[in-house]
Amino acid sequence: MEYKKGTTDFHIEEPSAISIGKFDGLHVGHQKLISRLCDKKRFGCRTVVFTFDVPPGSRLTGKKMQTLVTNKERCRMLEKAGIDYLIECPFVPEVASMEPEAFVEDVLVGRLKARHIVVGTDCGFGHKRRGNYQLLQELAPKYGYQVEVVEKVQYKGRDISSTYVREEIGMGNMEFANFLLGYPYSVTGKVLHGNHIGTSQLDMPTANIVPPPEKLLPPNGVYATRTWVEGRAYEGVSNIGVKPTVGADQKGIETYLFDFRGELYGKEIRVELYAYERPEMKFRSLEELKNRMHRDLEFAKGYFSQHRQTCGQSDTDTER
Repeated sequence: MEYKKGTTDFHIEEPSAISIGKFDGLHVGHQKLISRLCDKKRFGCRTVVFTFDVPPGSRLTGKKMQTLVTNKERCRMLEKAGIDYLIECPFVPEVASMEPEAFVEDVLVGRLKARHIVVGTDCGFGHKRRGNYQLLQELAPKYGYQVEVVEKVQYKGRDISSTYVREEIGMGNMEFANFLLGYPYSVTGKVLHGNHIGTSQLDMPTANIVPPPEKLLPPNGVYATRTWVEGRAYEGVSNIGVKPTVGADQKGIETYLFDFRGELYGKEIRVELYAYERPEMKFRSLEELKNRMHRDLEFAKGYFSQHRQTCGQSDTDTER
């Protein structure tokens, strides 16, 4: 996949099928759009996801909002889904002020050679988002493209959206959040050296990562997790938080991997979050912490024993 970002000077020479949107969660609704977009390859089109690169806290978002997927994660997942181009257009004044029809003529048709446009019912583009799917349909004969409008995916009458997913993650409802996403929510990071208490005093060596600052995390606490290390998955248990018993100085994710033997320091791992067990707690002693950790391990082992078939064993990167 070709990834274009940081410039408004982008062009595609082949006929394309384009979808426009934020794609800030890549949940099941987004996946429906992506699937319909990839269907257009049968017409000889290159597939393009077009989104704006809007920093958190900008005037477009109105407030600082942590993301469900980082730019790196989104890029990787779209590539696995079969997208040929990801374009993150800077939200600069000359683009933000563009009238909707000018956006269609100059960007979608002129620069990106749109022959098919696949959008959701909430699509918005052009100055003050005045462009919508109805305008795309109205302009289609003039500019020679076809439009497919994809209805929202719903669960019990509510649209599945990034907002919906954020709400569930914010409450620690990881099983339901994963259902809305269509894949396990995960956090990726490079394993850092910690205080080594897990190895030296608890006999439970752990891997510590610090999530990217823009990544949304569920509430502090203990979760059943599965961690990917160099293409292999290991079930385990993770603590999200600041480890108050041992006085950690920054929020992170500390993970104990079942049946892992080897060195993890400096390696990039991805921790998939499956089920919440309990809040983060401060214990009176390391012995009390160790006893509780053994109970945490039993919780995670029991969870995966009951849900292993539904959790599967496929890396989400290869699925999407």
